[in-house]
Amino acid sequence: MEAEIEFIPEGGVTSPEGFFAGATCAGISKKARDKLDLGILFSEAPCVATGLFTTNRIKAAPLVLCQQRLQQGRALAVVVNSGCANAFTGGKGLTHATEMAKLTAEGIGILPEDVLVASTGVIGLPLPMKRIRSGIEQVILSRNGGHELAKAMMTTDTLAKETAVAVKKDGNKFSIGGVAKGSGMIHPNLATLLCFLTTDAAVEIDFLQSALKKAVDISFNMISIDGDTSPNDMVLIMANGLAESEPVSSGSERADAFQQALEQVCIYLAKCIARDGEGATKLIEVTVVGAPGLAEARLAARTVVTSLLVKAAVHGADPNWGRVMAAVGRSGVEMVESKTDLYIGDIPLVKAGRPLPFSKRSVIQLLKGREVSINLNLNLGSGKATAWGCDLSEEYVTINSRYMT
Repeated sequence: MEAEIEFIPEGGVTSPEGFFAGATCAGISKKARDKLDLGILFSEAPCVATGLFTTNRIKAAPLVLCQQRLQQGRALAVVVNSGCANAFTGGKGLTHATEMAKLTAEGIGILPEDVLVASTGVIGLPLPMKRIRSGIEQVILSRNGGHELAKAMMTTDTLAKETAVAVKKDGNKFSIGGVAKGSGMIHPNLATLLCFLTTDAAVEIDFLQSALKKAVDISFNMISIDGDTSPNDMVLIMANGLAESEPVSSGSERADAFQQALEQVCIYLAKCIARDGEGATKLIEVTVVGAPGLAEARLAARTVVTSLLVKAAVHGADPNWGRVMAAVGRSGVEMVESKTDLYIGDIPLVKAGRPLPFSKRSVIQLLKGREVSINLNLNLGSGKATAWGCDLSEEYVTINSRYMT
C-alpha cells in the first residue's frame, strides 16, 4: 500500500504534535527595530536530532555549538536570531551562543545542552547580548507560533517559508513540518539558509541522518542564487515520536514513506528560497536527463542554474540558448554535442546537436513567465537531476550594495 502524503493547509514547523514556537522583536538590527528577529522552537518531548552544516571553512559560532551538541543525537529546542550572524567573532561569539542556549533553557526549564542555536545576518559583528537577553524573556511559546518563528528568521527574505505534510501508511500516521530562511548568498552545498524540520514520528537516529542527507542532496543542495556560500548554513531535524505510529528505521515499511515525505517538504522549501532570491522576478528550473550518472546530472543542472549569463538572459527574456549549452560544456560533465537535446519549456531548440527553427516570440513568452523551465537531455546514460535558481536583476546589486548602510 502506497503512503498517502498530503500538504497541510497553512502548515508549518509546529504542525507535528508536541512542537511549540514563538518570536519577539528584540531590536537586534538597527535597520529593523520593529521586526520579529528572535525566536524559539521547542518540543515538549525529548527528540532524536541531527543536522547538516555549511562546507565553508569559516564556521559561525552557533554552528560550531550545534555540531558539538548534536554528537549526543538529541535536542529539545532551537533559539534563532536574525540581524547578526555571530560569525567571525572568535571566542566571544561562542560564549554568546552558549549564553543564548543557557537563557533559553532556563526560560523553558530544560538542560542547556539540549538547546541548539542558529543566527543569520551581518558577518563580523558581535551579538547585542543585552537585547538578546531581554528578547528571550519575552518569547511566548504556542502551538501556532511557528508562523512567528518563520518571520523572525528572515533577513532580506520577502516571504516567510514554511510548510508541513501529513502522512498515512498502513494505519500509521505522522507529520513532518519545516521552516526555512534564505534569499541571498545561496549556492549548492547549503547556502545562507537556515532550515528547521520537525516530525512527530519516532525515528531511529542512523536512519534520520541518512534520510536528511538524501533529502538535502536533492533539495537545498540543488539551489543557487548567486554562487556564494555562508558560514551559518544549517539544516536541523528533530523527531519527538509523539505520533501514534511504529518507529521508523532503515528497511522498515515506513522508511520509504518517511523519506518521500521529508523530500517533499525539503524540495518545497528549497523552491521557496530560489523563488525568493534577492531581486528575483522568476524561478528557474533546470532538469538534466541522460547524463552518465547522478553526480554528473546534478553538476550539469547546478552549473546551468548558477550561470550569470543564463540568469541574465532569463531576466531579459532573451532566447539566447547558446548560454545554456556553454554552461553545460564548461561544467566538466561528459557531453557529446551531436547527442544533446535542449528545450525551453516544451519548445525544442536543439535536437541531436542540431539547432532547430523555432518561434522566437513563443520562446520569449515562456521566458517572461514567473517560472521558466530549461530541459536538457545528454543522451549518454540514466542520470537525472533538477536544480532551481532565479534570474539576475538590477535589484540584486542594489540590495547587496546597501546591506550594512
